[in-house]
Amino acid sequence: MKILIIEDEKNLSDNMYQYLTNNKYLCEQAFTYHEGLEKISLYDYSCILLDLNLPDGDGLKLLEVIRNRQIDSGIIILSARTSLDDKISGLMIGADDYLAKPFSLPELGVRIYALLRRKISNSSNVIHSNGIAINLLAKTAVVDNKSLELTKTEYNLLVLLVANQNRVISKNAIAEHLSGDMADMFNSHNFVYTHIKNLKAKLAQYDKGECIKTIYGTGYRWIEE
Repeated sequence: MKILIIEDEKNLSDNMYQYLTNNKYLCEQAFTYHEGLEKISLYDYSCILLDLNLPDGDGLKLLEVIRNRQIDSGIIILSARTSLDDKISGLMIGADDYLAKPFSLPELGVRIYALLRRKISNSSNVIHSNGIAINLLAKTAVVDNKSLELTKTEYNLLVLLVANQNRVISKNAIAEHLSGDMADMFNSHNFVYTHIKNLKAKLAQYDKGECIKTIYGTGYRWIEE
């Protein structure tokens, strides 16, 4: 899952980035209102961590922009502004959660996990499809009680496909999901094809390779049988 951190305190942002990266999330950083606005205009994120006191704008205003554009990213406000009015305003505008500073990184991790779990699996820790069980907490996958050995990228790809089952996901969307804003640097989608091919090969060992359907010229779709 891909997370955008919009936080002007560099040490805090870097600490969050390192902690979440170590927990197998793909993270990007923005340090100002306008950097955050640019990123959400160009890329999709599963979760946005949003500071309210940005040097060039109010985080609540940015939250309004995000929701007015009907961007469905989960949003957790991170702020030293702990008044009840600020919390109510943030949640009313469209934030999913509000975490007051200072906070512990493990608590942040739990809040993010809970938010993503609600979005993907209706609050269940495990999602099931075609005999495959994906444990969102442990970040593992099992087929017929046998462990499916996946790389971090393959796991993220599997979750993306299953969470959007029976919907066509474009190659661009997959590239962005797997590599973030680095996707703009690639001249082709060969790396997407490579990861799809590798994931299908591992699924094929359990006769699940055909769950990933290629939609030629467009992208890929997970078929729920």
